Amino acid sequence: MAAEPHKVPDLLELSARTDVRAQASTQLALARAAERVVAVGVRGNVLLSDDHGRSWRQARTVPVSVALTDVHFASPDRGWAVGHSGVILHSADGGDSWRRQLDGRQAAAIVLDEANARLAAGDPGAARAVRDAQRMVEEGPDKPLLGVYFADDQRGYAVGAYGLALVTEDGGATWHSLAGRIPNARGNHLYQVRVRGRDILIAGEQGVLFRSQDGGDTFAAIPTPYAGTYFGVVVIDTDTMLAYGLRGNAWRTHDGGQSWVQVPIDQEITIAAGRLLSDGSVVLADESGRVLRSTDGARSFVALPEHTGSGLTGMVETSAGDLVLSGARGLARVEHRKLVAEAK
Repeated sequence: MAAEPHKVPDLLELSARTDVRAQASTQLALARAAERVVAVGVRGNVLLSDDHGRSWRQARTVPVSVALTDVHFASPDRGWAVGHSGVILHSADGGDSWRRQLDGRQAAAIVLDEANARLAAGDPGAARAVRDAQRMVEEGPDKPLLGVYFADDQRGYAVGAYGLALVTEDGGATWHSLAGRIPNARGNHLYQVRVRGRDILIAGEQGVLFRSQDGGDTFAAIPTPYAGTYFGVVVIDTDTMLAYGLRGNAWRTHDGGQSWVQVPIDQEITIAAGRLLSDGSVVLADESGRVLRSTDGARSFVALPEHTGSGLTGMVETSAGDLVLSGARGLARVEHRKLVAEAK
């Protein structure tokens, strides 16, 4: 009697397992939930620290085993994480437990419904959008979401591969496609979304940033001199931003994106994460494991002597002013005193 073929488990239906090595496994993003630090990574791992990143424990329940790529908390209790297979997870208890709000199958159906509505309304660009959405439905839940941000506990945004862009106005109970509002006809990957008041910034491929100044009703492209991928944007003040990405590219604007100047970075290594700290300094993390810090408004950067030895993927500042880093070898921590010492 022939043996039955091995059935590959559906990672969307397989809960994350308890793993004593989770802290040393690849972590992809970090967020603050009040005093708590929350990290997300491969195999649905969610790690929590209540002592500024010194020690970690796994979340009690995570309903999927797909890689989680980003996380954001709108309040101490309410947070969202996104990841592969188009998954969106929600926590109402500071990250201790999670439930699934959306997956790639549902996301594809939402995108198709929006494209069909545009076609019925006579949008000349909707025919291609319908074809792309139909293909997305046929291919199943294989499109990752890569970035998430909530302006408050009701209004949030998620972006991802092939131009996926979703919005919710009810805390994730329902989601709607933003694709028709973003001038991204080529379906370029979108890596990060950030919200500041009614301003929304999205960073992605081919050197174009997308910006809405009306709360997401309309978006416009902000051209930049760089034609490669941006992984994120650090908003320094109303008009000053730093966009960063592949091959050590970092570009600064002081006039809201009308003009850009390249910031010198001493090595052509991809910059994966950036953050504005509470003291006004800006930090970047690259794929070699370096952390770079600027104390002059992102005009110049100096590498910290601390080196994690592995590719960094994200970072967050703790309430104590320390920096917690995520990367290929798990989680690391740079104390505030060491950050300050480098600036003197």
